[in-house]
Amino acid sequence: MFYTYVLKSNKDDKLYIGFTDDLKRRFTEHNDGLVKSTRDRRPFELIYYEACCKKDKALKREKYFKTGFGRRFLKDRI
Repeated sequence: MFYTYVLKSNKDDKLYIGFTDDLKRRFTEHNDGLVKSTRDRRPFELIYYEACCKKDKALKREKYFKTGFGRRFLKDRI
């Protein structure tokens, strides 16, 4: 399985959108400061995720969430 996920920073209330094949491991990496792009925004909470069977579908979903329409979808969903 592949996961598209949304994290919310408890430090600045901003969202981080990503995808992975191991959601638990990736969430831990973010909160442990092992991801350079999110290191200064810790701690995070997982606020949304979707599971996909194919990697390309998860990547497309991640790209969609990063658009204006995708952010509006997330805002309405969360």
